[in-house]
Amino acid sequence: MSEAITEYRNLNTKDIDLLPTIEIVRKMNDEDKIVALAIEYELEKIAQAIDLISKQFLNGGRLIYFGAGTSGRLGVLDASECPPTFSTDPDMVQGIIAGGEAAFKTAVEGAEDNFDAGVKDAKILTDKDVAVVISASGNPKYLLGVLSQADKVGAKTVGISCNSKGKIADEVGILICTEVGAEVIAGSSRLKAGTAQKMILNMLSTGSMIKIGKTYENFMIDLKANNEKLKDRAIRIVSEIAGVSTSEAYMALSKCNWSIKVAIVSLVKKLDFENAGLELRKKSGVLRKVIGERKDAE
Repeated sequence: MSEAITEYRNLNTKDIDLLPTIEIVRKMNDEDKIVALAIEYELEKIAQAIDLISKQFLNGGRLIYFGAGTSGRLGVLDASECPPTFSTDPDMVQGIIAGGEAAFKTAVEGAEDNFDAGVKDAKILTDKDVAVVISASGNPKYLLGVLSQADKVGAKTVGISCNSKGKIADEVGILICTEVGAEVIAGSSRLKAGTAQKMILNMLSTGSMIKIGKTYENFMIDLKANNEKLKDRAIRIVSEIAGVSTSEAYMALSKCNWSIKVAIVSLVKKLDFENAGLELRKKSGVLRKVIGERKDAE
């Protein structure tokens, strides 16, 4: 097993404990600039993964993240953001962390080394699902257990790692590997590695939601307007897309249980709310297939 680069000592920060505070943050900022470039080299792989995930979604499948420690927490975080942002069912995108829910707040020693626990946690998978395993080193036995079970049931697999020589590299269908180099603090993979992982997860979940029609242009048309800020956003979205005043948008939303898409179809197509909802269902909820492209869109 090759030692992960994140375990190496970063020569650029060897004197970091002697520096003034402003120099500490400059050093960290300089290292963080490396992350976006490392991701740029992997964009084609990320696009392949998005196309795979969206295809499985349309086939009734799910996206399930697996990871240990920081990587697991980032997967749980990204999954938890999908229901309020895209009105997805909580089962559609899930995050599972080695050691269970307790590991989200407190480190569970040895959890990442438990192959059998990975197999057990991955029994949730079916042949319609995509398992995304996340690890800076690419070596946790827990994830090898996940991949073993995924292969057994025919689930698709994607790996996110910072180590091209990690053990998961040979086991996943698509490997996204961002070589971000040694961390500011040796071995602290919650830094550049963690940042790279979250940026990639943002792309995977957002990109796949775009592909299945969860946005219109760059508007968040499936959000759940369950507080004042989100209701205000919903009003502005309906007003912009439907080309009506904010008061008209508010009236439509308040009468259709704050469903942005129903309100828009009703206003654009001059339909009552029941028939607007019917038109959406005929097009699998994809707004663009119902109203087309805005003629005045910039």
